[in-house]
Amino acid sequence: MQNFLFSNLKVRSNIYKSLLLTLGLTYLQHSFAYDISYQQAEQQTLNTSYTTQASQHLQQAAQLNAEAVKHAGLPSVNLNVRAYSFRTEQNIPLTSVKNNINQSISQNLNSQISNVGSQLGINADAISQINQATDQNISDGINNLIPDQTNVVVKDHDIRPTISVIMPLYTGGLISSTKALAALQASRGAITVQQQEDNQRFEVIQNYFNVQLQRKLVDIAQFNANAMQKHVNNAIKLEQQGFISKGQRMQFEVAYNNSLRTLDNLQIQLQQSLFALQQLVKTQQPLNLTTALFINSSMSQPLTNIYNQLDNKSTLLRKMQMDTQLADQNIKIQRASQKPSLYAFGEYVIDNKENWVVGIAARYNLFSGIDHKKQVQAAELQRDASTFATERAKQELQNLIFKAYTTMEGAQHTQRLLQENMQAAQENLRIQSLSFKENMGTATQVVDAENMYHAMQAESAMNAYKYILALAALLQANGSIEQFPQYINQSNTIFIH
Repeated sequence: MQNFLFSNLKVRSNIYKSLLLTLGLTYLQHSFAYDISYQQAEQQTLNTSYTTQASQHLQQAAQLNAEAVKHAGLPSVNLNVRAYSFRTEQNIPLTSVKNNINQSISQNLNSQISNVGSQLGINADAISQINQATDQNISDGINNLIPDQTNVVVKDHDIRPTISVIMPLYTGGLISSTKALAALQASRGAITVQQQEDNQRFEVIQNYFNVQLQRKLVDIAQFNANAMQKHVNNAIKLEQQGFISKGQRMQFEVAYNNSLRTLDNLQIQLQQSLFALQQLVKTQQPLNLTTALFINSSMSQPLTNIYNQLDNKSTLLRKMQMDTQLADQNIKIQRASQKPSLYAFGEYVIDNKENWVVGIAARYNLFSGIDHKKQVQAAELQRDASTFATERAKQELQNLIFKAYTTMEGAQHTQRLLQENMQAAQENLRIQSLSFKENMGTATQVVDAENMYHAMQAESAMNAYKYILALAALLQANGSIEQFPQYINQSNTIFIH
């Protein structure tokens, strides 16, 4: 008898502790929690997500790079200022100068001597001797006065401002390919931002409705614990009246303790789920989620329509197709490196002399140690690899969509069966409870009926969560996960309250 009273008091103590803990947690959660719908959680996450902000900054950087090369190919005008000082030394030969001077003086002087001699009646032999003597004297004098070479040293310093212009006339397609490459990278950055936002949406869906699932499971576990508590109280009374044995009463106590242990574990999982959601929406306040678990009773569109939209809507495929286009531009750039380039140039010296120069320059690389043909082949292989990877990704997305679509159909079918089975399970619980009170059934049968009913409620919640995840996966694979809120308030939506 003492053991019975001690056990009775212990059970009641556990019951009161569990009730106080549950009521306390519920009061604290709802006193300070603020309501947040799925749409609000999604928007708040997108506005504060570090991942989204990082991808947006990278996209803006790519856009600025595209704008930076937008006017590539126009003339490049530079202002140059050269301050310089120089010294140059050179030996200048003077032999030819000496010979020219000697020849010129001798010819002129000999001509004048001949004219004067003729006028004075001097014979030709005397005049010839005079000319020879004169030539020798002139040659000796020049050799003595002018050396065979001279050393010249020139020193100077100056500051020379100039304006130079260079304009590419032909680059083999390098400039146009560079512009196209930058524009494609900017477009790819925009797709990356959308892809990151889609990933954030999927994460919000996963965490938001996981909290709803855990709360539903906690509610079911709490209801089950309360029901087990009533069974224990009734079993104690029936044992006191001699209708059931001590073993039957203890079966209820074991079931009740198991329900408390399950409740404790589920409450821990709920706290973990709530913390993960709070991290996503960047808040430390308790959250009261207002969007319940749901399931749509029918599919909104056939599978073939989703497949047909895949190429144009999937962010993954669009991004990979953009990678193929980038590879094409890389091929053009590599081919341009094999072609000659042509430039127009000009320079004007800013001084009073107004010196200037204009011209055209061509450049063609004959040898650089780099095999440009192999670079082109490598770029072509990269383009082909990107094409194959895109096709493989498309197959994987189709598999993912098919799996998600069939999972959704299975969840809808399961929901219809669960609705029917829960009615039967509830009726079975009522019958087993009456049978036990009339001593026509066992405690195990009542506990089993109770567990079956609550298990179906839990299965219904988990089935809805499975449907939601499959829907989110399908929409993300198809590039339309931003349409997820539309599925919440459809006419065929069934909420799991």
